Amino acid sequence: MLPFSRPDIGDEEIAEVVRCLRSGWITTGPLTARFETEFAKSVRAGYACALSSCTAALHTTLLAIGAGPGDEVILPPLTWPAAANMVIACGATPVFADIDPMSWNIDPAAIARALSARTKVVVPVHFAGLPCDLHRIRSVLLDAGRQDIRIIEDAAHAAGAFYREQPIGATSANGTVAGCFSFHPIKNMTTGEGGMVTTDDGDLAGQIKLLRFHGIQRDAWKAYSGMEKTDASYDVVLPGFKYNMTDIQAALGIHQLAKLERFNGRRKQIADVYREKFSDLEQLTLQGGAAYPHCRAWHLFAVLPPQRAPFMEKMAALGVATGVHFQAVHLHAYYRHRFGYARGDYPAAEEICSRIVSLPLYPSMTDQEVEDVVLAVRKALRDD
Repeated sequence: MLPFSRPDIGDEEIAEVVRCLRSGWITTGPLTARFETEFAKSVRAGYACALSSCTAALHTTLLAIGAGPGDEVILPPLTWPAAANMVIACGATPVFADIDPMSWNIDPAAIARALSARTKVVVPVHFAGLPCDLHRIRSVLLDAGRQDIRIIEDAAHAAGAFYREQPIGATSANGTVAGCFSFHPIKNMTTGEGGMVTTDDGDLAGQIKLLRFHGIQRDAWKAYSGMEKTDASYDVVLPGFKYNMTDIQAALGIHQLAKLERFNGRRKQIADVYREKFSDLEQLTLQGGAAYPHCRAWHLFAVLPPQRAPFMEKMAALGVATGVHFQAVHLHAYYRHRFGYARGDYPAAEEICSRIVSLPLYPSMTDQEVEDVVLAVRKALRDD
């Protein structure tokens, strides 16, 4: 069975993890700090805060900007439920805005319709690595007289992507307050599990760093290593969490980051083959692109067959694994029961989510494996 995804872990990552294990310091420490510095530099951001997951990144960022009871946060229905769940974890209310039927990213016009006096944050998702139109989203908010609304990018799919010649994660340049990245094993780069927040706001970065480790104003590595004179005591200044990244994870991330451009280049090669080979298949719909300047990260290659279940079953029988990214968040039981969402509320997202299938796409795929996927897709559709 050809897998849907496979992390590309090399000798450099393995050697760095071994060095970390032998160093005697395996929790948050010098490697995490190095990874943060190098990641911030790679996306042209002032600060980067490493966390245990992108979910933790979203949660701490929402809390750090003050999202809470009485506030509304706008986000698309086509996404993993993490962002909406973390809005609720903050005590705020998720409000969905439908997606553009071509790009499958959040529709700025739908954001305009979803605005209310309670809107505090917009969370656009760069779906499958295609950057959202961040300038148009900001223009929608300015036209509504809502300069106060903050934009937090869900960049879980977008490590290495560019929007109008700026890296995703270069927050000030792109008109956003923060970018939240994922390093889950299926992502474009991995730390096993892990996440990152990038921002140019030093106060925001400071709050996130407090929230990620129990709200304690103390750096354990600096204290125990003797790098800085620190008081033996510690002080909790706010109720935080256990969301820190470990040096074992950062050991992977340092070398994965160095390979990201190559990884994404190979992903693009594979995606280009898919797009060419599927261009004559009228029964298969592909995700569109965008007119504004951008470089997509190709985290996923998602398609819409006529019917999802039979297509996935046939692909599996042909030895090719596939994935579903994603089911519409507003139609999950919790959101239907608590907020009264129903089918028909967001038709573009519902249509796409009812059929969407992700094909294998990862850097170590061979040309023959890519061709195997192409042949399997064509046979599965021919037999439909």
